[in-house]
Amino acid sequence: MRIAMFTEVFLPKIDGVVTRVVRTLEQLEEMGHEVLLFAPGDPPAEYAGHEVVRVRSFSLRYLYPELKVGVPTPAIARRVEAFRPHVVHTVNPIWLSAYGVLSAGRRDLPQLASFHTDVPKYTESLRVGWARHPLESWIQFLHNKAEVNLCTSGPMVDRAREVGIQRVDLWPKAVDTVGYHPSKATDQMRAKLTAGHPEAPLVVYVGRMSREKDLDQLVEPMRRVRERVPGARLAMVGSGPYREDLERMFDPAYTVFTGYLSGADLAAAYASADAFAFPSTTETLGLGALESMASGVPVVGARAGGIPFVIDDGGTGFLVDPGDVDGWVDRLARLLGDRGLRTAMGEAARTEAERHSWRAATEALVGFYDRAIETHWSEHRPLNGPFLDRFAKPMPRAQD
Repeated sequence: MRIAMFTEVFLPKIDGVVTRVVRTLEQLEEMGHEVLLFAPGDPPAEYAGHEVVRVRSFSLRYLYPELKVGVPTPAIARRVEAFRPHVVHTVNPIWLSAYGVLSAGRRDLPQLASFHTDVPKYTESLRVGWARHPLESWIQFLHNKAEVNLCTSGPMVDRAREVGIQRVDLWPKAVDTVGYHPSKATDQMRAKLTAGHPEAPLVVYVGRMSREKDLDQLVEPMRRVRERVPGARLAMVGSGPYREDLERMFDPAYTVFTGYLSGADLAAAYASADAFAFPSTTETLGLGALESMASGVPVVGARAGGIPFVIDDGGTGFLVDPGDVDGWVDRLARLLGDRGLRTAMGEAARTEAERHSWRAATEALVGFYDRAIETHWSEHRPLNGPFLDRFAKPMPRAQD
């Protein structure tokens, strides 16, 4: 199968969406499928044997400087035509992927769209609340051009339907249980994350540092946790536009900011912690929680978004209502102060993570591609109408 894929984010940026895209590319290559990926920023020319087309882009310098916005050009459409895809997959269509939606529609190609980030909900934390309703309408319009729409957690399936997206299904969650494993813990990483105090109880956060992640909600809980568990420390792994603000908020005597880590270092950071804190209320899934669980480290997360889809409250970790400071203090202190509880939850978390492989998730995705293709052609109607008569460039169904 040939798949033309459009994504709003890709390497070298690192986040949950990028992780799912790269793991999917790896599995699709192993399964014998071919992908032509269009991505903004400065991506590699190929990944896992698939060609990556670099799209011109610009930075949202004042709103979100890490984000590169792809600029649609006619050359993109010509590449799609030459590739002759069986299906077009648009990842989180907003801008560049939106062009993928419209271009595929103009060429009468089957489409699958995936909803990874609840961008409208981010508008409040990014202080552009006026954009929420226009964004919801735009996202609804784009997704409803696709024969299949996928979300990565049950709660996000509900959220997609709430904003009017149709033909929604679940793209199963997945995690790398080989790269992330309890055995990846190292004394060196523990010393790094605790600023030379490896014996101290350690909470870790891994991910992007931006306003919508609600990381400031850990400031008071961590201060009060130290009253119950003396010397408790926090390691913040990652970076982002909110990092400098966070560095001013947290007590520098008990907090380490490592910057971005990847590969073996990232796996060691997860596995070397005692607990993982995930206060974000806007996660569509929470891949960081899954990676922590695969590392045998229990998670304390917000009871919001997709995180309850990942954590079994009281089994593989704890859920805390947003804004419940006492709840955060109690759950973190219980894990840090009780080795037996921490070990039992960590083992349960690892067992749960082992149930969700990238191969199984990608096999499900290919099944959804097949559904999109068959739905498109079985319900096919020729493009017509005054606008389409002039601008449509329908392509025949790809057969080989």
